[in-house]
Formats: sequence, structure tokens, C-alpha cells
Amino acid sequence: MEERLVLRNLKSINGQALDIIIENGRIADITESGAGRGQQVWDGAGAYVSSGWIDMHVHAFPEFHPYGDEIDAIGVRQGVTTIIDAGSCGSDRIAELAGSAKNAKTRLFAFLNISRIGLQRVDELSRLEWIDKISVQEAVQKNRSFIVGLKARISQSVVGEQGIEPLRRARELSDETGLRLMVHIGSGPPEIEEVVPLLDRGDIITHYLNGKSNNLFDEEGQPLKVLQEAIARGVHLDVGHGTASFSFKIAEAAKRHGIPPDTISTDIYRGNRLNGPVYSLANVLSKFLYLGYSLEDTLAAVTTRAADWLGKPELGRIRIGEPANLTLFTVENGPAVLVDSEGEQRNTDQLIQVKGAVAHGEFIECEVRA
Repeated sequence: MEERLVLRNLKSINGQALDIIIENGRIADITESGAGRGQQVWDGAGAYVSSGWIDMHVHAFPEFHPYGDEIDAIGVRQGVTTIIDAGSCGSDRIAELAGSAKNAKTRLFAFLNISRIGLQRVDELSRLEWIDKISVQEAVQKNRSFIVGLKARISQSVVGEQGIEPLRRARELSDETGLRLMVHIGSGPPEIEEVVPLLDRGDIITHYLNGKSNNLFDEEGQPLKVLQEAIARGVHLDVGHGTASFSFKIAEAAKRHGIPPDTISTDIYRGNRLNGPVYSLANVLSKFLYLGYSLEDTLAAVTTRAADWLGKPELGRIRIGEPANLTLFTVENGPAVLVDSEGEQRNTDQLIQVKGAVAHGEFIECEVRA
């Protein structure tokens, strides 16, 4: 029997004070603040508790450069209990990524890159022979519990002279495997008006707030017709901040027009974790507080809505008897500067700072740059 762990003096997103008692990796009880009893006690001193954060777009295959990092460095050490690798590996190496998940404290799933070589090169869709239908199908069959979707990076530097054809093939693979697509949008060609109509309900546009010339808003900040039509079809909008894919100006336009993110993600890897502008999921979430989204809506984008897209609603709730999957954080008041991918700065007076996480029954105390 493991010792009972009491997380004391927490508060829920709606402000309710509580203690959470964890035993044998599960939530044994949720009591009023100060009432919990156990052999180990961590005093949260009024920190918020939510279900464990889910980052829908990371790069967690450290062998690849520049887009790679260690699983737990971008996971539990930053208070993120579940991460989804967004296409680092294609069929050639997805088994290695799946194997590495077994040695991590962070829960890991992956989008399979439709290019068999994955991010071994940054032009992985520039040769159509790298989109190998049979190897994709075999990789999906062997790693069904690990692969949550297919990834296609559809921007000029990736597809080269192939234009929209890699996305057409991704669409076919999605239909054949039953897996939804995550599509990276960026600089054209292909033009955004060619890309978005190929996405169906449940497919993900990641980098939807990027500030490149081929983005989803016009020069006056009005949403393009293809974006409005995609929303009506049920296409899922993901942030995927990254080094070059989040613009305050575009995010402010989206907020004005009532086009919020379905999920907030980082597109984090070693370089933008250490040197910015991403740093952490907490940093990205702080940008949405600055933009005027409520704490409740901001947190839903990394808890319930992400869990629902994954088809794993248990990851987005806190319930007695279920595995303990938690993130503990504070909202600190005080002046700070936030930076987007364009180098634009915004002054804020609120920062989300992570304090700890519970994953696989283990409490990990952590504090990262916000």
C-alpha cells in the first residue's frame, strides 16, 4: 500500500476551496480545505487545481533537430501530464517514439506524419514517394492505441514543388485509416484557399493564429470565407504557437470576431522552450488571459476540450475513484512582458505559473519560466 498523499488548500477553477487525497494512484477523496488526512501533505497555499493539462502539439522525439525534445522536459516538468507529438515521426520511426513513452512519466500519444521519414528533414513532403500508403497503414495497425491522427505540414518549405498533392493524399489516408488529420498551415504556395476546403469535421488546423501572409484573416483582420466555412463544418482550431506561428494581431482579430481556439497548444521543442518565444504551456495560456479569455475558457482548451477530441474524457475530469491526473498552478499578479512569434510584445499583469502535477500516481513539484 502506498502512503496517502494530501494536496491541501487547493481551489477549483470556480474558486471552491478543497483538499484532494490520493492513494494507490487514484483520487481517494475530495474534501473541504484542511480536512484531508494522510502521511504525506503538500500545501498548495491556495493554488488552483485542474485536471492534468493536455498539450495537443509538441515535438518529443529528441533525435530530430531542430524539432525535438525530451518527453518529460516538455511534459510533467512543466505541469503538463499529457502531450501529443505532432508528427515528428513517420512510419520509419514511430515505433521508437511509442517505445520511449513507456519510460516517461508524461502520458504520450502521437500524430503519425504521412511522410515515412517524418521530421528527419524539414521538407519531408517534397518527394511523393515518401508518402507510402502501405507503410502508413502498417504503422497505424501496429500502434493503434498510440496514434491519434495523421499529420501533414502543408506549407511551401515542406511540400516544395508538390503543391496541394500531399494534402490530397493525406485526405485519402485519413479516409482509409479512419484517423483524423492535423494540418499545419503556413507560407504558400499552396494558398490557404486550396488547403482548408480539404478538411472535414474533427480535422485540426494547427497554427490558425499565425501572422504569415498566407493566414486565415485578411489585411483588415476579417476572417476569410474558407475559415468561416471550416468552422461551420466542425473543423477544430488549434493554436500551435511555435517559433513562427502565433501573432498577437491575428489573435486579437480572432477574439474580436468570436473565433476562439478549440485547443491551445505550444508546438514546443528544445529551441523555443529554452530561448522562447514559447517557453512553456503556462506561458502560452497567459497570452490568452491577456487577450481577454476567462480562466475557465482558457483552461478548458487544455483540459476538457482536448480530452474530448482525443476521445478520452476521463483525462479532462477530477473524480473520486479514477486515476489522479492533475495540474496545480497559480495566477500571479504583477507586471510582465509577453512576446509572440513576430517579436511583438504585450504588457500584462497576470501570469499563470505551474506549481506541480500528478501523473501515474506520482506527485511532481515543478516551477518553470512562465
